[in-house]
This record gives sequence, structure tokens and C-alpha cells, in this order.
Amino acid sequence: MNWDFGLTSLAGGLLVAVQPINLLLCFVGVVLGTLVGVLPGIGPVVTISLLLPITFGMEPVTALIMLAGIYYGAQYGGSTTAILLKLPGETAAVLTTLDGNAMARKGRAGAALGISAIGSFVAGIIGTLAVVFMSPALVSVALSFGPAENVALMVLGLVAAVMVAQGSPVAAVAMLVTGLLLGTVGTDISTGISRYTFGVPELLDGINFVVVAMGIYGFGEIIANLESASAAPQQKVTGTIGSVYPTRDDFRRSWKAVLRGSFIGSAVGFLPGLGTSAGAFAAYTTEKKLSKHPHLFGTGLPEGVAAPESANNAAAQTNFIPLLTLGLPSGAVMALMAGAMMIHGIVPGPQVMTTRPELFWGLIASMFVGNAMLLLLNLNLVRIWVRVLAIPYRVLFPIVMLLCAIGIYSLNNSAFDILLAAIFGVIGYIFIKLRLEPAPLLMGFVLGPMLEENLRRAMQLGRGDPMVFLQKPISAGLLAATAVIVVLVIGLPALRRWRSTAS
Repeated sequence: MNWDFGLTSLAGGLLVAVQPINLLLCFVGVVLGTLVGVLPGIGPVVTISLLLPITFGMEPVTALIMLAGIYYGAQYGGSTTAILLKLPGETAAVLTTLDGNAMARKGRAGAALGISAIGSFVAGIIGTLAVVFMSPALVSVALSFGPAENVALMVLGLVAAVMVAQGSPVAAVAMLVTGLLLGTVGTDISTGISRYTFGVPELLDGINFVVVAMGIYGFGEIIANLESASAAPQQKVTGTIGSVYPTRDDFRRSWKAVLRGSFIGSAVGFLPGLGTSAGAFAAYTTEKKLSKHPHLFGTGLPEGVAAPESANNAAAQTNFIPLLTLGLPSGAVMALMAGAMMIHGIVPGPQVMTTRPELFWGLIASMFVGNAMLLLLNLNLVRIWVRVLAIPYRVLFPIVMLLCAIGIYSLNNSAFDILLAAIFGVIGYIFIKLRLEPAPLLMGFVLGPMLEENLRRAMQLGRGDPMVFLQKPISAGLLAATAVIVVLVIGLPALRRWRSTAS
């Protein structure tokens, strides 16, 4: 697989991305993404969950372009509240609050926002180029995978998700197992026997992915946000924004941090299980160690804004590599993207590039277009996003709740789905109160059916002998890597501390 293959295919994908409907919905996606990134407590997971039913009538590539725009657009928007209010709109923007808000307090909020936007754009382009060049090579390897290799790969991804989840590893494992069990609800395809339906006929077809996602992330987050919104008054943006165009000195001090953060974020985002937060943490730590004045970090350094913002945006692009090439979601948002693909009858994995090249390359090409849109939006419309912060949450949540209910009902025209989503909403609220990370549950729910299918096929090919997973070098290597990760997380206190900090 040579580089020219990727660039030639990318040119074809660009023709798909610039179709009027795709351009329009890419714009809608990045605007929505920026908006939900600006509004603390909503985020891309809730928004994508809400919009999944709306995508049913769209072409698959159009739907994925819009949903992807929401995801990487939220990385841009999350920096706005991080800089202006010291309140990260996205988890990955936590480190941006340190120097970004310090610059704002010095009257340089506009410069901080400009550095964030430009760094995010450069990182988005670098991250997307990484997707272009790495994906064909990975697909050529993944196409040789059999059932045993697929099982080993999914196990590795699920263990990685447990490793980076917040809180206790035991709790993360429990969430993962719960997700796997929820994925078995319904009629067993192989035997025709109903499982875990408890005599409820509506469960014979299983639990809909949208119901689980929208309940846990949508309704659960809304309940928690209402509680926190009623307990604390809304913060106000104080002072003037100033010019959003950084000075020459800002560029001189931040361009190296942008490049380093972009490459670090690209590498971290490629690894299954690691999200954008880990990339931002690694980039900020690297800049601090390389600096001649590390004690000044947190006092308003341009490079302290550029590094984490570049890293989280690059990681947002390369997060798509495991999903598109291996069928392995790297986090909650990628699990939602996998669910969106399956809703449209597309199984995530290497077959997407070979059987649906227009979808694969159209989605990747749209990332270049979307990042260009985001740069213009965030440099020229930042004052509009600031005004959005003044909208009371009590006005937003009834609209979100109504749209969620309409979307859920439209799945099967069933009131039972709304009831089920409400139950998952209460469960999601309990998870938040107990500080349990629901991402492993969602990944287990998405990967569970595929894991079960490949496990059965592998055991049939091996005539019931479990050694079939160790007889092939790729599956044996993946299982060995999984074992090493488990041993390291359990045995090394320093790694456990890193896991806690990065998540």
C-alpha cells in the first residue's frame, strides 16, 4: 500500500465532501459542536446521542460527516469557557484553563482564544493527514484478520477502555461487564432463544443503542446539570475580549508547542482506549519539561494554551483510525459513531475502505473542510459564543428533553423506548453521583455482539479448542499485549497515578 493510493483516494473523497448537502451538514455539525463545547455540561456525547435518530433518513456518509463535525468541533468550543470562565466545556480543555484563563485575567483573552483556534486548526490538519497515511496500511493488515484475531483485538480494546476510565478499575470492569450483558438482551441469532427479556415482548429485538446512549448520557447529564445549575449561580464573562489575532511574539513562543502537541495528540489518539484528555495532558507535561522556565506555567504562557489545545484536536481526528480500520471504538464518542454506522447497516472495520470507499474517504476529506470552517468560525464569531454563555440552562434543558423524547419515539414508534430511556437516565444520574465512568459500559454494549459472534466462529473453527487464540501469531501477540497492560496497571503505582491524572 503506497502513499499515492491514499492521496488519490482522498481526492475522490473530497469530491464527496464538497457535495452541497455534505458541505451544509458539515457546517451544521461544526457549528453545533462548537456550541455544545461552549456550553458546559452538554458535550458531544449528549448531542450525538440526540441526533442519531435524525440521521436515519440521511445517506450514511452525510450522517457521519455531520456527527464527526460535532465531535471535533466540540474540541474547539471547549476552550472558550476554559479561557473566559476557567470552566472547561470539554474534559480535554481542563489544562487549557491553567494558562488560558491566566491570559484572560491579564486582558489577553482574545489572544488566548486566537492561539487556541489556530493551534486547533493546524493540529486538525496534521491529525487528519495521519488518518490519510496510516489508514491504508492498517486496513491491509486488518483484512487478514480472522475470528481469533478479531476477538483478541476487541479484548485489547475493552481492556484499554478499562485502563483509562475514571475511578476504580474494579468499577470500570463492572461497567464493562454490564455493557456486555446488555448487549446480549434479545433473541439469540444462532439459536433463536430469547435471553434476558423477562417476558417483555418489546425486548425480543434487543435494547436499541440510541436508547441506552441517550438515556445514560442525555437524560442522566441533564438531571445532574439541573442539580448543579440550581445549586450555583451562573458565572458571567467579565472584561473585554480584545483582538483574537495573536501577536508575532505569541506565534514565536507557541509554534513549536503547536507542532509538538499535534504529533503527541495524533499518536495518543491512535491508541485504542485513550481519548483526547490523555493527549492534552501528555502535551502540556512535555512543554513544561522542555521549558527553561517551567515554574511560569499556569501564569499565562501562550505555549501553555497551544500545547493542550493542539493535542486534543489532533487526537480527535486520529481517534477515527481504530474505528475505521479495525472496527474498534476508542471511547464513548467513537462508540456512538460505531452505533451510527451500524444503524445504517455498515459494520465498522477494514471492510469499510474496500466496500464503501466513498464513505471512508468522504468522511476523512470532510475533516479538512470542517477544520477550515472551524478556524473561520472561531476567529470571527467568538463574541457570539460569549453571548451564548448567557443563556440560562433552565431554558435549554426543556428543549433538549423534548427533542430527546421525539427522537427516541421515532425509532420504533414505541412509548416503551421512552420509558426505557428514562430508566437509563436514572441509572446515568446514579453513575454520575457515584463517579462511575459509563464509557466502558457503552463500549461493551457496542462490541459485545461482535465479540460474541467472532468468539463463536473462532471456537467452531478450532473445534472447541481455546488454544486456537494462541496458535496464530497476531491473536497471540494481541492477547500478550493485553496481559502486559493488565499486569502494568495492577503492579505499577506510578502508572496507576498517571491513569488517574490523565483520565
